[in-house]
Amino acid sequence: MGNRILEQVVADAGPLQSLTPEELRLDTELLTIDPQPKPVRAWVRFGSKPVHVDAVAQRWTSDAVGVVFSIRETEYRAWVWASAVTPVKPR
Repeated sequence: MGNRILEQVVADAGPLQSLTPEELRLDTELLTIDPQPKPVRAWVRFGSKPVHVDAVAQRWTSDAVGVVFSIRETEYRAWVWASAVTPVKPR
């Protein structure tokens, strides 16, 4: 998605959505924190609008991935379902 379109979605669609504590189950799921986050493409939602972003996967459980990405100078963090994330192969 182009940067201008992405910036417009962020401005208009609503706040970044993230999985809830009930969905994450961090009190019962094993959490992995990667000291060297991996590049990924991830589907995230601002309000009800899905967008595909370049991100890094910093942590994960068997079902979810904690991603970090930037739009302009603003850093965003969200938990998304693991199926919403695709690893980026090094070039």
